[in-house]
Amino acid sequence: MNHTFVLTLSCLDKPGIVHAVSALLLQHGANIEEAAQFNDIQTGLFFMRVRFACANTPEDGLNAALRHLADDWAMHFDLHRGSRRMPIVIMVSQQGHCLNDLLFRWKSSLLPVDVKAIISNHRDFYQLAASYNIPFHHIPVTAATKAEAESRQLDVIRAEGAELVVLARYMQVLSDPMCRALSGRAINIHHSFLPSFKGAKPYYQAHERGVKLIGATAHYVTADLDEGPIIEQDVARVDYSGTVETLTALGRDTESQVLARAVKWHSEHRVLLNGHKTVIFK
Repeated sequence: MNHTFVLTLSCLDKPGIVHAVSALLLQHGANIEEAAQFNDIQTGLFFMRVRFACANTPEDGLNAALRHLADDWAMHFDLHRGSRRMPIVIMVSQQGHCLNDLLFRWKSSLLPVDVKAIISNHRDFYQLAASYNIPFHHIPVTAATKAEAESRQLDVIRAEGAELVVLARYMQVLSDPMCRALSGRAINIHHSFLPSFKGAKPYYQAHERGVKLIGATAHYVTADLDEGPIIEQDVARVDYSGTVETLTALGRDTESQVLARAVKWHSEHRVLLNGHKTVIFK
């Protein structure tokens, strides 16, 4: 029986990397189904993603062979089962458009994820979670209880074995220790305006200024607020006759679509970190 795997790797660029990887896979009876690579000329780094089917060598054997190859090339690699759904935890506050969209896509098998739990600092969506038979954890957050609340959140994330945390309009700033604990495995979504509008009711502010474009940005969470490596962005044009309600609805649709694409690409192991940037093999 064939098993499908996804191999991702990065190292300093040198001649012969693609040959070495493909030769190793051939040696172990693998059939390459999809392959993509990128050489960052500025940093001298090489990135590669390979999807392949293999029946002859068990996963442990492949990992052992890849470790030897990685030692020879000073390479970082990850090997993933292609059919495995990534366990995730979703965090949300009181705006449910992204949460609702993710749950629908998950239930419709449009996202290769397994939603293990929902965490919220409000109770608004406990019925929505129950309708999908997903555990709902209400963990209030105040300035005085922030450290304790984040400890409880991490307990849930670890207990569920979550490999990705999705901040689906979770309106609390994560502490530096929380950001470090979730480094490379937490995705946030936020609106993008030009000019930028911060604080309460940004869509109202944008409508007052007559913006012509609104957008959304999905990025990895870091201690630098909203400055993590960007995964996906999109924009929508605003008509002059639109109301603040239509502008808000358009913005929320854009946020939902951008976040869903970012979650899909991450869970398919298509996103590789490249310093402050990302390499995305679509």
